[in-house]
Amino acid sequence: MNSELKTEVNLNSRYIISRFAERGFNIHPDAVKVLEGLKDKDLDLNILIDRVCRTHNGAVITPDCILNVINLMRNKTQESKPLSSGTYVTSETSERIEVKVEKDITGNSSCEGGIEDFVLHFNSRFEKLSRILKRRVKPIPIGSLSRIKPNEAEIIGIVCEVRETSSGNYLIELEDKTGRINVIATGKLREIASELLGEEVIAVSGILKGRNMIANRIVFPDIPQNGKRPNKDFAIVFTSDIHFGSNAFLENSWNVFVRWLNCEVGNEYMRELAEKVKCILVAGDIVDGVGIYPEQDKELRIIDIYGQYEEAAEHLENIPKRIKIILSPGNHDAVRQAEPQPSLPKEFASLFPKNVIHVGNPAWVDVNGIKVLIYHGRSFDDIIMKIPRLDYSNPIGAIEEILKRRHLVPIYGGRSPLAPEKEDLLVIDEVPDVIHTGHVHTYGAKYYKGVLAINSSAWQAQTEFQKKVNLNPMPGNVPVYGPNGKIHRLRFYKGS
Repeated sequence: MNSELKTEVNLNSRYIISRFAERGFNIHPDAVKVLEGLKDKDLDLNILIDRVCRTHNGAVITPDCILNVINLMRNKTQESKPLSSGTYVTSETSERIEVKVEKDITGNSSCEGGIEDFVLHFNSRFEKLSRILKRRVKPIPIGSLSRIKPNEAEIIGIVCEVRETSSGNYLIELEDKTGRINVIATGKLREIASELLGEEVIAVSGILKGRNMIANRIVFPDIPQNGKRPNKDFAIVFTSDIHFGSNAFLENSWNVFVRWLNCEVGNEYMRELAEKVKCILVAGDIVDGVGIYPEQDKELRIIDIYGQYEEAAEHLENIPKRIKIILSPGNHDAVRQAEPQPSLPKEFASLFPKNVIHVGNPAWVDVNGIKVLIYHGRSFDDIIMKIPRLDYSNPIGAIEEILKRRHLVPIYGGRSPLAPEKEDLLVIDEVPDVIHTGHVHTYGAKYYKGVLAINSSAWQAQTEFQKKVNLNPMPGNVPVYGPNGKIHRLRFYKGS
């Protein structure tokens, strides 16, 4: 198993001093000598430095501080030595966590797909996003502009159409409940206008000229800067797109991942991180499904959907019961295709062990105070197609776009079918600590304005269908949200 966590230890004085300096500490020369003379191969330097920094209150690291931590680690190493190959004693006194499902369509869907449902749905979208934008602008209703006739004005509207004019500018047709107006984007605003997505809600300030507005600013609902970074003493694993039942399912890599969760593989640092894992979040495509794309049956190892979920449940049974598993569906799962999607129906959900919590897609989940927005990510297909600078190899770009627009599925009528619920539950009306997506089978983890954006790879090798659509997966990459908000990237597949 490869991991970015594994560090080659080189105990020279310059290296030691720089490692502590990175954490904001000076180290006494005698303490450096203690570390230079360290011969104990069972002690991991990463863990040693981390514990010293966490337990020391002063500005200077002393020899006594180093020796105290070394003694504690040696004692723990003796207590947690493997009893036999593949066995590791884990702590029973570690922090217990509470998981709360805060928002989820499951059991609350009321739409029938009629025209009135769509009207109510888009009104809900407009009202929610308008409330966010009104914190930044003071809009005038579009229908009142001709009567008030201000020289400059600010408006909020839903994007009906965007097209390039013969002069190279962009014409944006905006609508609110009172009327429509054409907005002309020139100069530097042309690039922004070219990337506008249909049915998103924006604010514009500009100068009125006849029945048009010449824009001088385009404002997105975008999330504010979030300086809060939760400080918790446990870890969360993010994964998705497992595709149980596919003949391309990477079973060997998955089994190593499960062994790691059971603290059976990896060095002390890795096993200690595994012991801290209290929750696994799965962002959709639990199984490969049936009839999802043409000739899929040729790429299936298990051809019936029930059998696929039986295998999924059997594999999840091997994950330690101390870990809570949150399962959210995707477009390959046995739920409606239209989003938002409810959780798995009872006939499949009942197969899984008791430590599994079933939620819909999307779902807002609170994991011991860490607010996570789980969304499978099907809308990325439309967003990446619409914005040429984005591609599947960098999924964080697509996540940033949905955060900027405060909507998970900003494009209506594309590849992401919409269930017109009376309340638009796809609006990102709160600011999460973490947004977790999947779908595109590639890896990404990055902070955007203080929100951790994660796309969690897959457990499926490239299929023939993926070759045809030029999708190059990065399977077996697992992001782990560790203590103090640190992100660890674990690799369980040699080709990743």
